[in-house]
Amino acid sequence: MSKILARRLGDVCRVINGRAYKQSELLDDGTYKVLRVGNFFTNNSWYFSDLELDEDKYCDFGDLLFAWSASFGPRIWEGDKTIYHYHIWKMVPDSNSLDKMYLYYYLLNKTKTFISSTHGSIMLHLTKSFMEDLIVVYPEALPTQKSIAKVLSDLDAKIELNNKINRELEAMAKTLYDYWFVQFDFPNAYGKPYKSTGGKMVYNAELKREIPEGWEVKTISKWIKKDKSGDWGKEEAEGNYQLEVSCIRGADLNGLNGNGELKAPTRFILEKNANKLLENHDLIVEISGGSPTQSTGRLAFITDETLERFSTPIICSNFCKALTLKDETYLFNFVYQWNRLYDNGVLFGWEGKTSGIKNLLFESFVTNHSEVYPPSILVQKFYDFTKPIHGQIQKNLMQNQQLTALRDWLLPMLMNGQVSVSEL
Repeated sequence: MSKILARRLGDVCRVINGRAYKQSELLDDGTYKVLRVGNFFTNNSWYFSDLELDEDKYCDFGDLLFAWSASFGPRIWEGDKTIYHYHIWKMVPDSNSLDKMYLYYYLLNKTKTFISSTHGSIMLHLTKSFMEDLIVVYPEALPTQKSIAKVLSDLDAKIELNNKINRELEAMAKTLYDYWFVQFDFPNAYGKPYKSTGGKMVYNAELKREIPEGWEVKTISKWIKKDKSGDWGKEEAEGNYQLEVSCIRGADLNGLNGNGELKAPTRFILEKNANKLLENHDLIVEISGGSPTQSTGRLAFITDETLERFSTPIICSNFCKALTLKDETYLFNFVYQWNRLYDNGVLFGWEGKTSGIKNLLFESFVTNHSEVYPPSILVQKFYDFTKPIHGQIQKNLMQNQQLTALRDWLLPMLMNGQVSVSEL
């Protein structure tokens, strides 16, 4: 078994500062992208620069980076040559002592403990001296380090494969929705695309566009049977607060949909509020939050497969609202229609402010905004096509949760020598 070493990171790895920027140095287009913390974990708007810098201020494919301000964590850069911002370090380990991928997973495991070592009252950050003084524990033998990294990267590869499958499944359902309910080329009585083969369209004055003959127009409220307010309950069980639940916040909606982490906290609510628990085919709408570039109104929906991802019943927080539809077969039509409105910025026009927090004027929006209401026979066909797709997406997300938990459990066990690669 390889000897386990404990060394100061700065003795086995160079920690290189990125480049600070003035807005005037950033262009709409330029030779190099500028990687900032906003782009580090998500694909936000990119800036470009034509500045020529020292090579140390660029990252290239395969480099190990670490965001140290506002958000924390390592990343293996998979893009082309890019300038990295001052709030990011490039980590260059001594190739004779420390494997880069091993260090990536070590930092991934350690990052969750860094919050207690942060500085700053406005923007939390780590110091370079803190990072260089960090003690790294690793097997002396490089082949052992590489083997450990391989085990962990194989788990990540399976997670990414599931994510890729989910993106393709979602694209299939979205494409069919657009084809049938936006372009109106649903199959006619002869199986031909309705609008493209001369299906009759009529002008609707309320929507100010043509829709298929015989289709209705309804306010969104006409789709909804009831809504349920959220509940935050208590952090610990006390008094009559005994019903243990997982609470979905606005920050969890993307994770519920498979576009980020799902970290719904455990809460305890009153037994009498069990009527607020979320059920199959319920929807969750964020009614408070947002940002200058993101409106309120993010949406997620619940299926039986979603519920299986949790060990307790689920509820939404009181910054969200749960909806139940009159006809559950309209679930996916409602979801894709709502998301079209959200993506097109429509919900920005239905927001108010209270104490600096943006609120969705939900009741006003759903009772005043009208959309085309497709016939049930076509909706049923779309539901039958889409339901198993989203069932599989949720199953893949549940497997990803299990794989992530396994990886995070293995990380310290492998690195401390409690479990060996050969045993696995």
